Amino acid sequence: MKFIVSSTYLLKQLQVLGGVINTSNTLPILDNFLFVLEKGKLTVSASDLETTMSTVLEVDSDNEGTIAVPARLLLDTLKTFPEQPLTFVVEDNNTVEISSNHGKYALAYADGAEFPKAVELADPSSTSIMGDILATAINKTIFAAGNDDLRPVMSGVFFQFSPENLTFVATDAHKLVKYQRTDVHASEVAEFIMPKKPLNLLKGILAGSEEDVVIEYNDSNAKFSFDNTELICRLIDGKYPNYEAVIPKENPNKLSISRNQFLSSVRRVSIFSNKTTHQIRLKIAGAELNISAEDIDYSNKAEERLTCAYQGDDLQIGFNSRFLVEMLGHLSSDDVSLEMSLPNRAGILTPADGLDEGESITMLVMPVMLNN
Repeated sequence: MKFIVSSTYLLKQLQVLGGVINTSNTLPILDNFLFVLEKGKLTVSASDLETTMSTVLEVDSDNEGTIAVPARLLLDTLKTFPEQPLTFVVEDNNTVEISSNHGKYALAYADGAEFPKAVELADPSSTSIMGDILATAINKTIFAAGNDDLRPVMSGVFFQFSPENLTFVATDAHKLVKYQRTDVHASEVAEFIMPKKPLNLLKGILAGSEEDVVIEYNDSNAKFSFDNTELICRLIDGKYPNYEAVIPKENPNKLSISRNQFLSSVRRVSIFSNKTTHQIRLKIAGAELNISAEDIDYSNKAEERLTCAYQGDDLQIGFNSRFLVEMLGHLSSDDVSLEMSLPNRAGILTPADGLDEGESITMLVMPVMLNN
């Protein structure tokens, strides 16, 4: 088995796949890339049993064969090469020899047959979506997903497809983000919960991509195909909570304000908040927003006044500043609006501008009790 491939081209593809591999694996074979050579095509795969990703590379070869190559060792070697052709030759003594312009490097390989087979999706449904739209949807929602092992359904992003729109939701019970596109449609209604790891991989690869991504899914697995790459992952099992029920419909108090001004003010004031609760107080009266925080243990306190547009009754409401900072930081609009009803009901944060046609984002943040 022998093939020739460009060093930077191989490295670029392998770095993407390397994100799948865990730092510590129970099965030693999972520390390897699987190389499957068929004439001029080299299929490279990486897996952690939950997620398997493979990509097809064009190489110069007329052989066939299958080997598993140590991932870390290969990546570390490739990173040091300038652009040049590399020749891979599989020797008899269970090593694969890489020849560059200046030297030879031999690494031990494992039997490719030991590598776990990727799941074949039985009778999947399918939807197509532009790569950049998918990356944006993941980016806008994934930060709100929980990390609680006891509630695995909340540790992923909920994909909800229908002929009218595609909706992506993430929540950890303190904050919730709903991202919706009415300009993209699915042929039928479908719902599934995607784990974070494969989504983070997709987010990195697809940002800015004009290519279409084909999403195929059944009850247990989902498969994303684009360019020459495929990613198959196991879905999170369980039923997603009814998120529509927690979004308050009647919100008579509406605050509109510059996002950057609000964000930097909350950031500054939150430095003086209690280190465990991160509580800040918003006091709104007329066209003035008063943001304050106090850490009684250390006698630290801060207060800022901002001008804003406000319709509704005077209101005092407390929020966890970390959630507000995260949410404001993931929006890209110039102005935002915060809609509230009562101090013990969730606030709804939405961008006032800067959205594409058919795009909508709703962010919900639970208040904290103020100790007056």
